[in-house]
Amino acid sequence: MIGDDKTLKILFFGDIVGKPGRCAVRDFLADGKYSDHFIIANVENASHGFGLTEKNYNELSDYGIDCMTSGNHIWDKREIFNYINNAPKIIRPINYPKDTVGNGSHIFEFSGVKIGVINVLGRVFMGLIDPQWDLVRDEIQRIKEITPIVIIDFHAEATAEKICFARYCANFGCSAFFGTHTHVQTADESIYNNMGYITDAGFCGAQDSVIGMDYTTSLNRFLTNIPERYEIADSETSQINAVEVEINPKNGYAVAIKRIFCSSNEIEKEQSQ
Repeated sequence: MIGDDKTLKILFFGDIVGKPGRCAVRDFLADGKYSDHFIIANVENASHGFGLTEKNYNELSDYGIDCMTSGNHIWDKREIFNYINNAPKIIRPINYPKDTVGNGSHIFEFSGVKIGVINVLGRVFMGLIDPQWDLVRDEIQRIKEITPIVIIDFHAEATAEKICFARYCANFGCSAFFGTHTHVQTADESIYNNMGYITDAGFCGAQDSVIGMDYTTSLNRFLTNIPERYEIADSETSQINAVEVEINPKNGYAVAIKRIFCSSNEIEKEQSQ
């Protein structure tokens, strides 16, 4: 139970990319330093870069992740359709058609506090999807009748869309807003209108890579414009991109935000001391 003088601590991991990302997150959480945090991770790239297998869902759950958000790649492993309705930690974008399997939001309970989490997909430079504006406004208002704490993962391509939609959500009392999808951590973490915000949380995965993927494959695609299967980069070092936000559990206001960027070498060194 969180006491009256305590804040709710949220740890949000940017897109986990393949086995290097999963292992980096495992090692980062291994010492229990963040055991008092509600931990969220974007997992749409966690299984070899595309989608999420049930095996990896269970694996990430065992590492201590409390909520798993996603995006446009969540459907890439077809088995997701067989288990998503029995995987309460997974949230798929809320603005898919209403009959889509899975849930676009969920209210979790952690240390006696209810936490609403919404996953949303952007529309600019992305596939066709339902408009998010009114839908998410209504969902924020519905959740706030139950708890003042509302967290959003906005999986989107365009920076301007992320900034604009974040300000829109802040007007309705969103507590924290994390941009995902572009895999490059931005340096604009801030508190806006009592809401913790970052345009993109970045990614967890191979450091010597092109946003987690093999350089040669990525180069060939740019040079030739011929589709070629992406492969996860083989790198000696992995990276962690995450964001920590502290929230007042009484009113849902963010009171602190901190960006985290570290390598697997730094994690190993710190935990060996």
